[in-house]
Amino acid sequence: MADYAAEIAAAMACLDDFMAAFNARDVKAFEATFNLPSVRLASNTLTIIESGYHQPQMFERGPLAEWDHSAWERREVIHAGADKVHIDTRFTRYRTDGSVIGGFDSIYVVTRENGHWGVKARSSYAP
Repeated sequence: MADYAAEIAAAMACLDDFMAAFNARDVKAFEATFNLPSVRLASNTLTIIESGYHQPQMFERGPLAEWDHSAWERREVIHAGADKVHIDTRFTRYRTDGSVIGGFDSIYVVTRENGHWGVKARSSYAP
């Protein structure tokens, strides 16, 4: 994968931006970390994410109701190519007091489309 060091670095930077925007609850910046349409498979449900799917209220209900922030615990490249990187990840969700809500294994597929690196698909065990 050394031949794809620049692509791996770009995919990891995309995931850094993804997490930073999510933690900042910045919906516009968060959506900018995707290549849309994007696919999410979680809780046995396949969701096709289009522009405008993410809304500020998503941070106030359901599994994010008591959530304060998340952090990557693991990011390991599975495969890499010129325009796509598969990454095995684990992230943890935290409450304001720093206590753990849960840790979740996931796979992210980050692609380069028209020069833009973004999350194209993800599958996780997060609710």
